[in-house]
Amino acid sequence: MKIIVINGTEKHGVTYRLKELFLERFRETAQITEFYLPRDCPAFCSGCTGCIFNGEHTCKDAAYIQRIAKPLLEADLIVMTSPAYVMHATGAMKALLDHFAYLWMPHRPAPELFTKRAVIITQCLGAGARSAAKDIRHSLSWWGVSDIRIFTGKLMGDIVWERLPAKKRSELAARINRLSQRTARSLDKAPSRPSIITRIKFLFCRMMQKSLHQTDSEYLDGKYWFQHGWFAGGRPWQG
Repeated sequence: MKIIVINGTEKHGVTYRLKELFLERFRETAQITEFYLPRDCPAFCSGCTGCIFNGEHTCKDAAYIQRIAKPLLEADLIVMTSPAYVMHATGAMKALLDHFAYLWMPHRPAPELFTKRAVIITQCLGAGARSAAKDIRHSLSWWGVSDIRIFTGKLMGDIVWERLPAKKRSELAARINRLSQRTARSLDKAPSRPSIITRIKFLFCRMMQKSLHQTDSEYLDGKYWFQHGWFAGGRPWQG
């Protein structure tokens, strides 16, 4: 089993502790590849659209992005973590997700992603954990991932793990362990299947890309869809 973990911060705080607790049951049986942001992707997307029109390898930051993309596509489980910063995911996480715009369904979705499972781990002081998770979930769902589990931890007294009341630490640990258990059981089953919403999104994008391909057969996204046989009835989740 392969797991990729993308951490939205390099800080070893509460989110890090929760992630470590989640991964405990997988340490001996899974190959785990971790990335920390912004260390492993320090560059912001400049919005040049090169990845869309000319291919992802033309991105000025391709050396960073493709180093993450390879284990992302190979993983059985995607784990993404981020504390809530001003009620949203960290800027470093958003910068990475911007770089992966080419994987969105309206462009060139990777067939591998449609059958993957994902876990998002967030926490905050007060409110914001759910909106931070939503930022990440939005991209995952448009990559084609349907089975997305979310952990949100609400801290009310402190943001330092060691200073949290013992009762609060135990509560968070118990919740993250239950999520880890459920995730492990799901990974023992067949690959995930896309939800109805994912299928509808795909069909809508298929109509759009088919029209664009008929207008310009050299348009990169349309060629990609054509070469994968998706205009002819094939589906990315069919293998």
